[in-house]
Amino acid sequence: MLNWFSKKKEKECEPLNFSVLKTDIHSHFIPGIDDGSPDMETTIALIEKMQALGFEKIITSPHVMSDFYQNSSEIILNGLADVRKELRVRNINMEIEAVAEYYIDYEFEQKIGKEKFLTFGDNYILVELSFMQAPRNLFEIIFKLQLEGYRVVLAHPERYNYYTMKDYEEFLSRGVILQINFLSLIGYYSPQVKKKTESLINADMVRLVGTDCHNMNHAELYKKCQTRKAWHDLVNSGKLLNANL
Repeated sequence: MLNWFSKKKEKECEPLNFSVLKTDIHSHFIPGIDDGSPDMETTIALIEKMQALGFEKIITSPHVMSDFYQNSSEIILNGLADVRKELRVRNINMEIEAVAEYYIDYEFEQKIGKEKFLTFGDNYILVELSFMQAPRNLFEIIFKLQLEGYRVVLAHPERYNYYTMKDYEEFLSRGVILQINFLSLIGYYSPQVKKKTESLINADMVRLVGTDCHNMNHAELYKKCQTRKAWHDLVNSGKLLNANL
């Protein structure tokens, strides 16, 4: 018998609007400074799409990567001011703030204690890792951040193929908060990432969820996420922090 004959189509739930979250904490909407929105027109279109999906607030998070996107806090906040101004001109009622998605590498580590990083909520700092391998001294870097008063949020942990559920337990034991991406729920990155995301949700390890929206292709897929059982389970857990930000 053919494999596809025996596969059952995933059962969909009634769409659950993102208004239950209120706030998206991961996106790339500052125009022209990373691999996200290239210009203001695209930024406004993406923000309007987020509003239609139910979000009331956006905390956008441009990349800060020493080798690719050498964004400073000043560059990001100036970009935020431009976006806010355009929203006012167009009479679009969306609250927007900006932080950064910091790539953890040697250069980032050297800034700890010397530079004030952009944060959201209760001094949360959003960080990401290489998709190939984590820094050997990652937990030391995390500890340094915590000594400076930061609460570390690991972006899209489900996408790091080198991590196991035991590794995620280690992160939690060290006070790291895990933030999954919506598109992981529909297998956008891979079936393996989808399965891992569901395992993280079932193990009650997820406290934040974000769109990680870069473009309109991403934005068009989020409605599918609203019908996934894993998304409903995540909301029903009552543990998500987004609505309090």
